Formats: sequence, C-alpha cells, structure tokens
Amino acid sequence: MDGEIHAEELRDLIDADADVRIVDIRSPGAFAQGHIPGSENIPFAELPQRVEALDGANRVVTVCPIGQSSIQAARLIGSYEGANGATVESLAGGIDGWEYGFEADDGGSDDTDEGPANEGPEAPF
Repeated sequence: MDGEIHAEELRDLIDADADVRIVDIRSPGAFAQGHIPGSENIPFAELPQRVEALDGANRVVTVCPIGQSSIQAARLIGSYEGANGATVESLAGGIDGWEYGFEADDGGSDDTDEGPANEGPEAPF
C-alpha cells in the first residue's frame, strides 16, 4: 500500500482521465445506490478471490464508507504479485468524504449538491 489519497486528488485524476482503477469494496446493494463515477465494485469479502482482475493496473484506489476497511483492501491488493509496480492507495475519508457527486447503477448521475434541507449530498451506504 502506498498510503492514502484525498477526495480532491482523486477527483483531479478522474477529471484528467488518468489511468486509475477505483475499487469500491462496499456491498453490491450499497454500490448500486451510488458510487464514485467510474468505480468498480469488488466487495471486500470477494477481494481475495477477485484480486487478479486488477492485474496490470498502474494505479488502484480503494473505497469504503469511511476510509478504514479500504486501507486493509489496499494492503491486500498491494501484496498481490499481479499488482507489481502499481500505486495502491486508500481514499481518505471514504465515500463519506466524497463531495463530488455519485453515479447510480442505472447509469444516472446524482451530482447535485442539493440534499435534504440543502445540506449537500448524502453518502449512499
């Protein structure tokens, strides 16, 4: 694992169309409710069996609700021999710290900043 990345840095990578794989380790149900645009869902419990799907990635960012489980996921991915040379980071603050809009499984995007009582978007857990 190469440390943590902050939401603003990840957003800049996405905006720059950088070669980054965003791995959301939440349950499929939570992922379907909303996720960081362009991310893929590999639930934490399935990660050991599916880590080879990340072979050849140059940069991997793991995502969870608050940024704790994703640290463990990043360590697991970083220790995998197929991740040789890849930069593997955890999103600091997790989905809870992501303020840049979410994408739902239906392909729609919820990038509004207007949540209940105009408090901003709610994190989909």
